[in-house]
Amino acid sequence: MATITAAMVKDLREKTGAGMMDCKSALSEVGGDIEAAIDWLRKKGLSKAAKKSGRVAAEGLVAVAVTGKRGVAIEVNSETDFVARNSDFQKLVRGVAAVAQDKNVTDVEAIRAAAYPEGGTVADALSNAIATIGENMTLRRAASLEVGQGVIGSYVHNAIADGLGKIGVLVALESEGDAEQLAALARQIALHVAATGPLALDASGMDPAVVEREKNVLREKNAGKPANVLEKIVESGLKSYYKEVCLLDQPSIHADHSNKTIGQVVADAGKTAGAPVALKGFVRYALGEGIEKTEGLDFAAEVASMAR
Repeated sequence: MATITAAMVKDLREKTGAGMMDCKSALSEVGGDIEAAIDWLRKKGLSKAAKKSGRVAAEGLVAVAVTGKRGVAIEVNSETDFVARNSDFQKLVRGVAAVAQDKNVTDVEAIRAAAYPEGGTVADALSNAIATIGENMTLRRAASLEVGQGVIGSYVHNAIADGLGKIGVLVALESEGDAEQLAALARQIALHVAATGPLALDASGMDPAVVEREKNVLREKNAGKPANVLEKIVESGLKSYYKEVCLLDQPSIHADHSNKTIGQVVADAGKTAGAPVALKGFVRYALGEGIEKTEGLDFAAEVASMAR
């Protein structure tokens, strides 16, 4: 019996895009012959993943999972919204989120290399799903929040199943106050984040490039004014901009907060929760944001194309 080495498995994976365990099985079946193993995988329908890897995947699901004082959010993309309604795909996304939560990792490559509960790695599970379901899929990103004392709140918008949807939000509240009140507040803030899409917690967390772009817009709109006046206009304009895009400066969307900013709401919560409350951070993942989608065939034409 031929000895199957890790290098042989790696070579076959690169050539076919099939999962590690499938490549190992193929090599074992054909006595280590790479070309025969490629044919074996093709016959089994397991070498499809590589062919689909170039196709745009901008649909899929965002998942959030919270355990104790730590939460994780991930985005797994597919090519069509139909796949998001597939129970096997939903199980896969939940499984990947569970791995990220259990291993406490958010680096995409580290998650892909981590062991998957049903065998192999997360990368193998994704490759197997691509071969089975027939669409390109990618683990796009992951993030986590953790508090020493307090709560992690979460919210999923357009939820298709528990913890799975189009927008996923995590909110971290640090406090030794009443856990039940903190949980209710974290939920409210998570809803607010989903609705308003803040760019940062406060001005200090803003991307310098985004701030500079806003400054340039303000300067161009007020070109011709004296330098000292222009600088004051830019400064005032930035303050208004921060109220729109910084979470702590945004007016709360909840009617019972009486036009207070999120920062004021959090400060007031400390008076009733029994201890000061600090909003330490948030994560907001909207499915497919930033992915350039290509305009292809309409659904009827795509079905006809597939039939041909």
